[in-house]
Amino acid sequence: MTRLLLSALLALLALTAQAQPRYQLEKVVEISRHGVRPPTAGNRTEIEAATQRAWPRWRSADGELTAHGYAAVVNKGRWQGEHYRQLGLLRAGCPDAGQIYVRASPLQRTRATAQALLQGAFPGCDVAVHHVAGAVDPLFQSEKLPFGQTDAATERAAVAARAGDLAALQQRLQPAVQQLRQAVCAADCPFFDRPWQLKQSKSGHTYVQGLSVLASMAETLRLGWSENLPFSQLAWGNITRAQQISALLPLLTANYDLSNDVPYIAQKRASILLDAVVRNLQDDAATPSTRWLLLVAHDTNIAMLRTLIGFSWQLPGYARGNIPPGSSLVFERWRDNQTQTLLLRVYFQAQSLDALRQLTPIDRQHPLLRQEWHQQNCRQTAVGTLCPYQSTLEHWRTAIDQRAVIPVVYP
Repeated sequence: MTRLLLSALLALLALTAQAQPRYQLEKVVEISRHGVRPPTAGNRTEIEAATQRAWPRWRSADGELTAHGYAAVVNKGRWQGEHYRQLGLLRAGCPDAGQIYVRASPLQRTRATAQALLQGAFPGCDVAVHHVAGAVDPLFQSEKLPFGQTDAATERAAVAARAGDLAALQQRLQPAVQQLRQAVCAADCPFFDRPWQLKQSKSGHTYVQGLSVLASMAETLRLGWSENLPFSQLAWGNITRAQQISALLPLLTANYDLSNDVPYIAQKRASILLDAVVRNLQDDAATPSTRWLLLVAHDTNIAMLRTLIGFSWQLPGYARGNIPPGSSLVFERWRDNQTQTLLLRVYFQAQSLDALRQLTPIDRQHPLLRQEWHQQNCRQTAVGTLCPYQSTLEHWRTAIDQRAVIPVVYP
């Protein structure tokens, strides 16, 4: 009898071990870009001056999240909510603060994007979107606060070193430049022929005069495609295929390379964000005690953060390092139930150009585009690329400039 009971117990334990997954998701820290918006007021001024013509007005105010952009983000949020419930990170029903905490940059487009993500993930639930009272959040607008300021001379030298021969860069990008010219210029557009030069704003910000405006044009057209603007309102009928948008995106990559992706700039302005990611992954007492921390930010924040951790990606249909509307950089903490060790999974995800334009629901047949971060000692598993936890966080901490970090209060 005793042997029978012991055998039954061992069999039960074996079944329990088999039923328990090898890896369990414990924590998510996600930094999302806002959804589709029209050009900002500043972008509109510069692109209209360069092309000598008025660009189409959208239904939404310049710089604000559109209704179409909201719907695309709802699609993403719906998939994420279902995905995390299937993995056991979230429970069914409306969440409390222990399930999700959302903080958005104070601009309308980021706060509205956060609402759209929550509507998709938790329909019918009243989940708070936290944001600072003023217009400047140290996590997302660090360049406007003293701790995030760069030295003007050092910044210029860093950008110049990264740029190298600007004339050669301008020549290499001529295929994209000429395609853009044909799409947006009604007349000659002499702006397109001017040599690119390093310039500094009154605040000391270094930029590439010429390239920065062309990048704004390419971004505006990409956003217009994603918005499902009629072709007549998208480059005046000169762009009718997603591949034409893809061909312009190397201009955005080049502009990222010489701005937010410059290590000196990224370290000064994104150390506070990387510090927040590391602290939240470690369940620091000063951070929200939640399973899913969702920070809704800007492409510049994601670009600088990825520079600090050494992550480069290229998704189908996009140029290297592109950060589409509604895309996100995701950090996941997993537990190996066999060894009780912690592991990290890091990836970048986005919807395709056509999925954004057509509002395609995200499912197994139409998954998010995704690329995973990896380094030495990472391993491929059934749940993705899992990397060492402690050594990775320690390595990331070496990239943080502690002089560019202040305590973060979560409202």
